[in-house]
Amino acid sequence: MDALSEKITHVIKQQREFFHSGATLEYEFRHGQLLKLKQVIQKYEKQICEALFADLNKSAEESYITEISMVLSEIDYLSRNLKRLMRPKRVMTPLTAMPGTGKVIAEPYGCVLIIAPWNYPFQLLMNPLVGAMAAGNTAVLKPSPQSANTSSIINRIIKEAFSERYIALFEGDIEVNQDLLANRFDYIFFTGGLKFGSYVAECAAKFLTPVTLELGGKSPCIVAPEANIALAAKRIVWGKMLNAGQTCIAPDYILVHESVRSELIKQLKINIVDHFGANPEVTPHYPRIISQNAVERLAELMKSSGTVLFGGNLNKENRYFSPTILADPDPQSRVMQEEIFGPILPILSYKTIQEAISMINSREKPLALYYFGGKEEAREVTRKTSSGGVCINDTILHVGNRNLPFGGVGQSGMGRYHGKHSFLTFSNLKGHHRSFTFADFKFRYAPYKLPEFLKRFL
Repeated sequence: MDALSEKITHVIKQQREFFHSGATLEYEFRHGQLLKLKQVIQKYEKQICEALFADLNKSAEESYITEISMVLSEIDYLSRNLKRLMRPKRVMTPLTAMPGTGKVIAEPYGCVLIIAPWNYPFQLLMNPLVGAMAAGNTAVLKPSPQSANTSSIINRIIKEAFSERYIALFEGDIEVNQDLLANRFDYIFFTGGLKFGSYVAECAAKFLTPVTLELGGKSPCIVAPEANIALAAKRIVWGKMLNAGQTCIAPDYILVHESVRSELIKQLKINIVDHFGANPEVTPHYPRIISQNAVERLAELMKSSGTVLFGGNLNKENRYFSPTILADPDPQSRVMQEEIFGPILPILSYKTIQEAISMINSREKPLALYYFGGKEEAREVTRKTSSGGVCINDTILHVGNRNLPFGGVGQSGMGRYHGKHSFLTFSNLKGHHRSFTFADFKFRYAPYKLPEFLKRFL
């Protein structure tokens, strides 16, 4: 065993001892630690923004809106509602379990592992951590090495705020992930791609460890004739080009009714220029692709099929890839088979809504589904398709609603979090029954003599 493996094993052992001491169980401890985390994040807000700019060229405004504010909001929600969430929930007791009472107790799992990706490197590591802390767990964190600057500032925040026996962070490449996953945890929360997510699930299965997998996929966007085309284009451009398309719930491709196709394309072009100017490479509000290799991959996807109607420019050295509209790619081409994870927006036409629904259902279940159009057809699309989440007449916003569970289905993931769902994800919901001793029913015991009238209650 090398030094890193020994360190990981030692930290996990320390965290288990700390957890079993009962220190994390009390409301006062959990609430106090959440507020401490908030204070340290606010202290380092400027440095977090600088790190996100260095990694992804995110403006300070985009960094705050899509990363920092979401974590602070999660802390505020869970700290404000923590007593209510921790309180055992009484349930009805059937006649067969009388005399007695039942309740559900939310208990922490123990030592949890949280593995985060590079695209929203602050939010997607810290948001699950907030849920794990609120639920009373200890945690080991693993940020992505591709967002090294953000990883470094998070490491600084964690070390300043917490002891390793409570919260620990390990930086490094895939070998560190492998070392971590070779150990037994009580829960694993992973955000990233399908391939590595499958590996995480495989490692967890060896210990029968429960997991949440937040993955991705090709999230479709339907634009119907009834849609407000100008507004739809504006909101699609915003959702697609956020973080230069490197968003797991970004609209991956558009299915537009043939009657409004030309107008939608026109409005998409207008809105791209309105948002980022004639040359997005020079605007301070357009992020960069995470690496030169990722730029090359996007270039290959763009070339795989379809006609470039807008954009298609890149600068590998600057990690820049322009907002791009791609018309009529072959449904079997790479750009329509792989999650794009960049600012390429394929557009295909449909004639009937059933045709669009059939195309969506012929693919793996997406993390998100977007629909612009009328209420009745929106209901039909929602009812006849399956996706992690649905957003009608907008994009992305469902992820910002604390009261909605966020997560995938099928190959787009499993498990839910955000708000109370974060607390529940990191809690074992333990059924608790207490029988009273003032009465005891003989029909429970052998030799059984069941009165006829009691059958209706069983």
